[in-house]
Amino acid sequence: MEKKMMGCVVLAFGLMFLALNASGRPSNDISCTDAVIDLLPCQSFLVSYGPALPTDACCQGAQAVLNQATTIEIRKSLCECFKKVGKDMNVNPEKAKQLPSLCKIDTPVPIDIDPNMDCSKIQ
Repeated sequence: MEKKMMGCVVLAFGLMFLALNASGRPSNDISCTDAVIDLLPCQSFLVSYGPALPTDACCQGAQAVLNQATTIEIRKSLCECFKKVGKDMNVNPEKAKQLPSLCKIDTPVPIDIDPNMDCSKIQ
């Protein structure tokens, strides 16, 4: 219970930080803040204290992000966003790498948050 509460506090702080520091919407599509909000149902799965599998709501959020990541510019921006937020929220990169396949979505968006990912190579 304590871990879950701490996760909620970290999430709330992270969202507040993003809302105050977001650089706006790339190409008038999805912003970093919007993408993080879409992926909120994935929080417990991504930080490893929740279910072994992502929920339906998590997979729907991941699909929503994918549907809005329509250009290379947006995908690169989301990559940078996920790297930063993932680090700030202690996302388990291995769990994040599993998300697209567990949700059965084919995604060019690097939801598989890796702090060493070179976002400039995103296509």
